[in-house]
Amino acid sequence: MPFNLRFAIFIVACVLAFTVMRILHKDMIPVKYSLLWWIAIVILVVLALWPDFFLFFVNLLRFQTTSNMVIGVFIVILIFITMSLTVIVSSQKNKINLLIQEVSMLKQEIKDKSND
Repeated sequence: MPFNLRFAIFIVACVLAFTVMRILHKDMIPVKYSLLWWIAIVILVVLALWPDFFLFFVNLLRFQTTSNMVIGVFIVILIFITMSLTVIVSSQKNKINLLIQEVSMLKQEIKDKSND
């Protein structure tokens, strides 16, 4: 793997790690939601520091070039992040619906008590 590609991947991993740390430091997301990002960062660092380890998988999966495999890894990481975010959004939607129902019931109770 060319040094330029390895260096670029390492820089991307560092920027991503800095961004995740900053987001965590500002309490914008909980730690459990950042774990998938940390897994992606570790994969990128391993790829940048030990390309021979990655070349084993390139040959095993019969990719023509390493850059094709890198793009494939990025796509897989993004798919997992998208699935994770979909689960989170779905969970939040259910919680919001439950809160709406509870508030509506409380409003009705207050209205009923004020009419008595």
